[in-house]
Amino acid sequence: MYGLPGMYYTMPDGTIKQVNPFTKTEVWTVPGRGKKPLVNKPPATAGNIELHDPEDYCNFCGAHYLNVPPEKARLVLRDGRYEVLENIDTRDYFSTVAEFRRVPNLFEIVTVDYWRLNHGYNLSDKNQEWMDRILESPQGSEHVRRVLDLKLRLSGKSEEEIAALSDDDIRHLSSAFFGGGHELVISRRHYRDGATLSSDICSAGCLSPEEHYRYLSFTISALVDIYENNRYARYVSVFQNWLAPAGASFDHLHTQLVALDEWGSSVDNEVELVRKSPNIYNELIVNFAAYSNLIFAENDYAVALAEIGHRYPTIGIYSKSVNLRPWDLTEEELRGFSTLVHACHAAMGNQVACNEEWYYAPRDALAHIPCHILIKLRTNNPAGFEGGTKIYINPISPTDLRDMFVPRLYELRDQGAISGLKIAEECPCQPNSLKYYLART
Repeated sequence: MYGLPGMYYTMPDGTIKQVNPFTKTEVWTVPGRGKKPLVNKPPATAGNIELHDPEDYCNFCGAHYLNVPPEKARLVLRDGRYEVLENIDTRDYFSTVAEFRRVPNLFEIVTVDYWRLNHGYNLSDKNQEWMDRILESPQGSEHVRRVLDLKLRLSGKSEEEIAALSDDDIRHLSSAFFGGGHELVISRRHYRDGATLSSDICSAGCLSPEEHYRYLSFTISALVDIYENNRYARYVSVFQNWLAPAGASFDHLHTQLVALDEWGSSVDNEVELVRKSPNIYNELIVNFAAYSNLIFAENDYAVALAEIGHRYPTIGIYSKSVNLRPWDLTEEELRGFSTLVHACHAAMGNQVACNEEWYYAPRDALAHIPCHILIKLRTNNPAGFEGGTKIYINPISPTDLRDMFVPRLYELRDQGAISGLKIAEECPCQPNSLKYYLART
C-alpha cells in the first residue's frame, strides 16, 4: 500500500493506525470493535404519519413561518424558475412557498452584543432600514415581540420582566434578528416526497440534484451577505448538523452560518501548513487517496474520498477549481461540486447522523486553500479511553467506508437519482487534480 510514513498503516493483527496529516489526530480502527453499516431501512420504532399541507411538524415547517425570527431572504419557485425574495413584509409570508429560507438563529453562538461591545459594531444601513420598516409595521412588530418573548422565556426571564420591557429595550434586544451574524438556511420539507413513516424525514440526500444545487447556492449568498454587512467578520463558519446525535435541535434540514472575528485554530493550522507546502492538499489528501484506492467518486469539478485520521468516519469532497472561495466558483463548478456532495448524502441515507463542515480560504488570507466539505458520520461516541490517551477509536476504516458508499452510488445512479459523476474504478484519479495552488489571491 502507498503510505504516508508513520501516518497510515496496517498492523499484523489487522489494526489500522492513522494520523491525520493536518490535525495530527491519532486514530485506530481495531478488528472486532463492531463497524456499523450505513442504515437505509426504517427503524423498528417508525410509525405511520398523517401528511399535512402545509407541514406543521416542527417550528421550521411551512405552517410556522412566524415561529422563527424575521426572514432575511427566501428562495421561491415560480413557473419553473427560482427567484430570491429579500426582506419580505411580514404580511406576505404566506403568499409564497419558501423552498429555502434564511432566518436568524434564535440563540446566537456569537451574539450581536459580542460584536457591539468588542468591535463597536452597528447594524449596516441596509439592515437598520429593514429593522425600522418591520418594527413600524403592526404585523411585523407583533411577530418580533412574540418571537422575542419566546426567547426571553426560554432564557429564564419571568413574565413580569418580559412585560416590563420598554420600546427601546425591544429594539435593542431584537436587533440580533436583523443584524446578527448567526443564521439558518432552512429547507422546505420536513418529510421527503412520498413519506409514509415518521422516519421518512427529508435529508440533504433526499433533495433532487437541482434542489441541492439551489440549497448550496442560496447558502453561499447568505455567506456573502454576512460579510458585506459586518466588516469585522474575518471568517464565517458554515455547517450542517443532521439529526440529534450530530447536534440538531430539529430533525428538519437546515444549515447554519456563524460569523467570527478570527479564523479559528483549524483554519489557522491549515493556512500555516499550506504556506510551508503549497501542494499539500494534493500530496497528502487527493494523491494519497488515489494511490490508496480511497477515491470513490469524481467528476470534472470535484473529487470525493474517504479521509484518514478523523474521530468519526469522514468523507471529503474537494473542489478542483482554481477558485478558492465558495462565492468565486462558477455556476458550472458549483453544480459539479454540489453533484458529489449531494451524491454522498444520498448514498448515506437519511437515518445516519452527520455533520457537514465547509472549509475555504479566509477572505483576508493569501494562503491557497481549496474549497472543500467534510461529511462526518456520527456513528461512534468517543469515551474515556479517547479522552485519556487522545487516541480515537473509529470503528469504520477508510477502506470500509469506501466500500459502503460505492454500491449505494451505483444503485442510485442506476435508479436515476444521481448523475454526472464517475464511481470507483471509473474515476481518472489524475495526480494533482486540485488546481487551488494556481489561484491568484
